[in-house]
Amino acid sequence: MPLTRPTHAGLRHVALNVKDLPLVEKFYVDLLGFAVEWRPDPDNVYLCSGVDNLALHVVEDTGDKAQVLDHIGIIVDKMGEVDAWHAFLVENQVKMASQPKTHRDGARSFYCYDPEGTVVQVIFHPPISKG
Repeated sequence: MPLTRPTHAGLRHVALNVKDLPLVEKFYVDLLGFAVEWRPDPDNVYLCSGVDNLALHVVEDTGDKAQVLDHIGIIVDKMGEVDAWHAFLVENQVKMASQPKTHRDGARSFYCYDPEGTVVQVIFHPPISKG
């Protein structure tokens, strides 16, 4: 019996690859009003506006134009919905990049690919998920 598509709360998470983290962080915090939510290490910072989440990840400057978009994230309101989405997408032959896992900050997510190769994360993120 086919699984029913679970619900989600929208595309409210974006992750960007950046070369100058302090400069980009200053732009989003000082000019656009985001707040630092979590800084797990010197190369990553997670910003929050209260309704969405922006992750900034440092990438090495190779001189070539690097892909700026790391991934997009679809927010779900309950932790268990992550696993329901994973099962639904697997059943529909979507290529997976990872299995569901719970992260150090209490979020739970997995990554998959859209048909053109964009990485999509389905994530329960406590600061902006309702559950």
